Amino acid sequence: MWNLLKSFQDRLQTILDGWEIPALVLTSLGLQSILIVLGYRRKFSTSEKLIFFPWITYLLASWVATVSLGIISNTIPNLDANDKVERAELDITAFWAPFVLLHLAGPDTITAYSLEDNSLWRRQAIMLVSQVGVAVFIIIRAWENTLLNILTILMFIPGLIKIGERIWVLRSGSSENFKATTRLRGDPGPNYARYMEEYHSKKVEGFEVTTETFETPVVSNISFPVPSNVMIPDATSLQCAYELFKTFKQLFSDLILSIQDIKNSQSYFQKVQFEEAFKVIEIELGFMYDVFYTKAYYVYSGRGGLLRSISFSCTVIVLLVFMIKIDRKAYEIQDRKVTYVLLSGAIILEIYSVLLLLKSDWSMLWLSKHKNVMAILLYKAISFIPLFNGNKRWSNTMGQYNLITYCLKHKAARCGAVQRFLFHYEMSEKNRHQQREGVSEDLKKLVFEQLLEKSKSASDLKACKELCGCRGDRVLRNAAKCPDCINKEKLAKQKHESVAAVEREFDHQVTENAKCIYEISEENRKMLQESVEVEFDQSILLWHIATDLCYYSDQQNSTGTNAVDNDSNCKVSKLLSDYMIYLLVMRPIMLPNGIEQIRFQDTCAEAIEFFQERKSICEEESQACIKLLEVNTEISPSIVKGDRSKSVLFDKCRLAKSLKCLEPQKKWELLCHVWMEILCFAATKCRWNHHAQQLSRGGELFTHVWLLMAHLGITEQFQISKGHARAMLVVH
Repeated sequence: MWNLLKSFQDRLQTILDGWEIPALVLTSLGLQSILIVLGYRRKFSTSEKLIFFPWITYLLASWVATVSLGIISNTIPNLDANDKVERAELDITAFWAPFVLLHLAGPDTITAYSLEDNSLWRRQAIMLVSQVGVAVFIIIRAWENTLLNILTILMFIPGLIKIGERIWVLRSGSSENFKATTRLRGDPGPNYARYMEEYHSKKVEGFEVTTETFETPVVSNISFPVPSNVMIPDATSLQCAYELFKTFKQLFSDLILSIQDIKNSQSYFQKVQFEEAFKVIEIELGFMYDVFYTKAYYVYSGRGGLLRSISFSCTVIVLLVFMIKIDRKAYEIQDRKVTYVLLSGAIILEIYSVLLLLKSDWSMLWLSKHKNVMAILLYKAISFIPLFNGNKRWSNTMGQYNLITYCLKHKAARCGAVQRFLFHYEMSEKNRHQQREGVSEDLKKLVFEQLLEKSKSASDLKACKELCGCRGDRVLRNAAKCPDCINKEKLAKQKHESVAAVEREFDHQVTENAKCIYEISEENRKMLQESVEVEFDQSILLWHIATDLCYYSDQQNSTGTNAVDNDSNCKVSKLLSDYMIYLLVMRPIMLPNGIEQIRFQDTCAEAIEFFQERKSICEEESQACIKLLEVNTEISPSIVKGDRSKSVLFDKCRLAKSLKCLEPQKKWELLCHVWMEILCFAATKCRWNHHAQQLSRGGELFTHVWLLMAHLGITEQFQISKGHARAMLVVH
């Protein structure tokens, strides 16, 4: 038995000695191939698998490449340069080292997995430079005046270029460098010292001198370029997006924009339709994604294109020379096969990267600026390039999470120690209940129209902060009054009485189908007002379940054609309701700080207990909602339960009953507008780095709304002023 194990060990050692390095370099090439595809797809994919696998591949690719170089450097000194067979093995092994450098540099589609990789660019630079040093050591130790060693030097050039590119791109994407490069030059303003000298000299001469100030109104001073080549798809949008991107990228570095920037942006967005506005936002965020996570922004420059041409040319020359000039008998067949795979793989990956770049918005932007025979022919050639998913800029979907559905289908946790340590069960359980819905045109139109209307009120800093701080209270405060309420006010003024006195006189208290919120009882109005004044995470939960209760109640009461699903305000309200809960559960870091997890868990615990007691009649969401509405909520839940539990389940029932007093059309209009304000409030409170992080996960509607608000001037990152103040000397 011992001899058998010894024989197996010797045989395994022989296989490893012969295939250890080839297996590692081929594995490294395979990981790069996977990474270049996954890196491209994560821009528009929201799949959790496409978040996890690029991360694993990204880490493994760097580790395998580093180990490969280490083993090659350890193997080189052990080979006898005077032995013909070992000399050949020495040359071919050293020849593989530059390919490992190419792999260490990573593909163009993913230079950084997250923003933290950019922040740690110095560490990455030291690691990459040290690996270049290892490769140089390998080449020097294996050097002899042979053709293969000369090809090794030639192949070392692309590796060195790619390593330099990655260091440069990581440095450029780091927050400190990005802020330094996007910060505009300081504005010294009018020359105060010279002004005071002139003021003093006039006074000495005996003149009566006074100072008058005047303000120059700020108007748009930007002219958006007209594309030269209109045959390029979205040519106008690309040009406008790039002009705005050059200024608004400062939002991603916590810099403040000027009043001039706001006027320039508003001059464009206040004139376009919602489709064009969202398209420009998509393109801008695509540019930002490339700046933070890929090499596209660097390669698009003249210097980047030149270096890329040199790199590709060197690889092609090496392949041709190796095929034609190298003595095939000098090297073993498996080594030659491995070399051909490495060379072919390097060229294929380079071609694939170029094709992706040619289909990108960067290339379309360049082509839209040029109208000549060469540009037209290039565009026609590019249009024939087959790529999956075309040129998607983001997922164009929004996450959906429903608390009632989660509670009805929740299962008790069954997991081992390892799963508990990795929080695997909690992640899987949350992912199991989330869904994705497309961002509808109705939703985009509503978002744009409401933000456009709000932008007209953003006249100064105070008004802007008020708009950013609204989370439903502005909707309730500015709710329109119905004709009946207007007539009551007129009648009250004529009689010199209060509206309440007039209502008592006519004994009119609307409990259903009210035409506005002023027709419902004061208690119900107070309930609505309190629901938008509580903590933000509590407000989201309150309005979420209230929306669900109203939705399923109306769905059950509707007859014939489903009026609920045909109401655009209703559909948008349901989408935004489930989307905000999705953010609260799956992306809590994007929302203002609070106890959302505790409140969500306590609410779910109470809901699960309530549904399990009525398991036979609460199998579907609609049944569960009806049973919740049947609960008597005359006494406030906080009086009965105290502050021990943070559950807001039955507070939501009270809110839903208050909303049900309104007629369906007014109710869904109110819900829709409240959810819009909640969404906008949360978007403005989210930090730029959290928005930027989501760009690598398929993008979030949240981020698109945030940037659109900034373009319309609804943001606290603007330096708002009335105009440019100037002083003038008046001599009498």
